[in-house]
Amino acid sequence: MRLIKARVQNYRSIMDTGWFELENDKTILVGPNEAGKTAVLQALQKLNAPPDVKPFDALRDYPRSKYNDITTGKVDPSNVVVVEGKFKIEPSDNIDLPPGYENCVYVFTRKLDNKATHNLEKCPATTTYKAIIKDLKRMASHVDKMATEDESTPDKVELFAGKLATITEEWSENSYIVGEKAESLSKWLDSLFTHIDETNSTEEERFDRLKNAVSQNKIKDEILSSCYKKLPLFVYFNNYSRVKPLIHLEQLANRIEQNNLLDEYYDYGNICLLKLLGFNARDLSNLGKATAANSSEQQIQSYRDQLDKRQYQLNAASVRLTEEIRKVWMPDRSRNEADRLRVAADGQYLKVVVEDDLGVEIELDQRSEGFQWLVSFFIVFFAEAEGKHANAILLLDEPGLNLHALKQSDFRQTISKLGESNQTVYTTHSPFMVGANELDLVRVVEMTDRYTGTKVHTTITANDSNAMLPLQEALGYDLAQSLFTQQRNLVFEGLTDYWYIESISEMLRNDGIIDLNKKIALIPAGTASKVVYYATILRAQNLKVAALFDSDPEGEQAAKQDTLVNLLQSKSILQIKDFYTGTSKKVEVEDLLRETLVKVARTELDWDVADIAEVQVGRPIADIFASQISEFSKYQLAKAFLRWSRNNDSQSLTETERRQWKALIEQVNKALK
Repeated sequence: MRLIKARVQNYRSIMDTGWFELENDKTILVGPNEAGKTAVLQALQKLNAPPDVKPFDALRDYPRSKYNDITTGKVDPSNVVVVEGKFKIEPSDNIDLPPGYENCVYVFTRKLDNKATHNLEKCPATTTYKAIIKDLKRMASHVDKMATEDESTPDKVELFAGKLATITEEWSENSYIVGEKAESLSKWLDSLFTHIDETNSTEEERFDRLKNAVSQNKIKDEILSSCYKKLPLFVYFNNYSRVKPLIHLEQLANRIEQNNLLDEYYDYGNICLLKLLGFNARDLSNLGKATAANSSEQQIQSYRDQLDKRQYQLNAASVRLTEEIRKVWMPDRSRNEADRLRVAADGQYLKVVVEDDLGVEIELDQRSEGFQWLVSFFIVFFAEAEGKHANAILLLDEPGLNLHALKQSDFRQTISKLGESNQTVYTTHSPFMVGANELDLVRVVEMTDRYTGTKVHTTITANDSNAMLPLQEALGYDLAQSLFTQQRNLVFEGLTDYWYIESISEMLRNDGIIDLNKKIALIPAGTASKVVYYATILRAQNLKVAALFDSDPEGEQAAKQDTLVNLLQSKSILQIKDFYTGTSKKVEVEDLLRETLVKVARTELDWDVADIAEVQVGRPIADIFASQISEFSKYQLAKAFLRWSRNNDSQSLTETERRQWKALIEQVNKALK
């Protein structure tokens, strides 16, 4: 199952984050110090934590400013919701979803007393006694009447109305027909079935309706039970575990057995290393003491087998770690030039050394802090995220903090690969841990004041400019890399335009329809008026420039500015209306995807404007969304389209949309050839 939404309340600095969306693969939390990013991750972990994680403790975890409510009994911990998650059920979960439940969402809640509840959304409602009481009484009346009119029926037979009254004696109208209630009603219905007049279609239909209403809740219970078994673990990692380059095996084994991890900073990393190797400290220690002297040939062979097994496992682990670290540390180096990691056993000592391209071995702690962190991260991750944590959701707190900026950029790709198999959420302050093409994955965490507490914004917005700093720096760095480095430049208005252009061009390229020249730099200016400034600066450097404007009043005005007209040839000033074939006026980029966006909004966001869009064909689609959806934002719509585009090809677009975008890309290529 994939976590699609989460909410944290009543936890340390958090009063209520509000519901925030999470991405299928990875989600990035950014924000200043003390905003509550770590608190969000720690609360999420306890939604379904590994066994060794401490549960919620009201004294430590309930917001301190409100703790008197707990001690005075005003607030009962069993009624305090702390963390909630909504999960999408995927085909790989192998959960049978009957008709009516195909799009249901599993909701799991953990309260301050650590008790959990679960429920389903987007499915048939749970039947209440009030909803069926009239049909039950009419059914009982019908069969009792049939029985009393039947001369063969004994006078003292218990009537079905009386049985029903006994069963429902302690029920209220709001009682849910689940568990024992559903079972008792189902048996009652089965017992009266043969007494129904088979020529009475009304009562036959009433019986089927009641039987279905009672069984619906059983279906729901079975789905809930299956979902609970598939609920992923939440595994939290931070930056503070290290692998010691030289481990004394017997001392470590003694500390583990005595539960006395004095050097916990290193011991946790060392235990993870041993877990990865497939050994425990005591076994390796005993192997280091073993001797083949004065032994039989069979004992000598057994001893050799043990040593060989140890050596082969150490070698296999060394190769695996080396391959993973190379992807981040020296991705451009040849295999012969790259460093190799080696884990070797020598008597009572286990050593972690790095062999450089000269063949010289250096202890791990003599390498840079960044390299030590990277090695330790992979060891801890591979040890903890396999086996029982194979499908876990990973919560990474400030990963890559000790890595150089460019190494962070490489490591960001590693996290993306981790996210393919383990849904990942990580926090960061670094702009290099946020790609310019990943802004749709970002959630901004801020705390404007202690009364409001920590908030998590699904859209890229915040009142605190410090919270936005990593995003601004990421965009600034990417823009600096793009500006003046490409001979060809397409400048347009906004970030959402960038997402549409990039994703659509990739879809059309993959299907061989048209290829947007990869040498063209895509540059979002922010507003239509700024497009002119960017174009002026780029042309001053003798670079080729084309400008793309929406056909709204602001775009029309900017496209006609004398400065721009004199600067660029007419073929290099592009407007959306030149490629749009519909009847709408004042069109924007979204109108080139009108029908698909209506579909995506309905499936991805539960925004349904299909009927209005079909009637008001001459109205811009963004205006329709804004008038019908109170929480509408172009950002959310574009982000939903990005998610959708990753799982669809250009054939999922309409023929008209493909034709419009093909014409746009052809003109861009022509203007910047």
